Amino acid sequence: MPKAPPSAADEQIYEMQVRICKAFANTTRLRMLDLIAKREYAVSDIQSELRLSAPNVSQHLAILKAAGVVTTRRNGKQILCSLTIPEVKQACGLIRDVLRAQFRNGRKLAV
Repeated sequence: MPKAPPSAADEQIYEMQVRICKAFANTTRLRMLDLIAKREYAVSDIQSELRLSAPNVSQHLAILKAAGVVTTRRNGKQILCSLTIPEVKQACGLIRDVLRAQFRNGRKLAV
């Protein structure tokens, strides 16, 4: 029996998943997500913690915001970043768990 084609909602979810995966496909952005997953972070703190220039942090944050995984708010002169939803932290953790399992099982990780 032929399988039904994906619904419009399914297609939209696939497209959103692609945007999130592309946002995650960068070491700097993953490091930023690791920080932000711990607590709300000021952009200036992210910049100093990761030793990045302000324009570089801004560019990466724009990508994470466009993917819908990070949100920002202004508090006086500071811009504070946080995860949009806590599941982002879980998703990153799950991916890392898969990679650790592959590593434990002796599979070389392609970089």
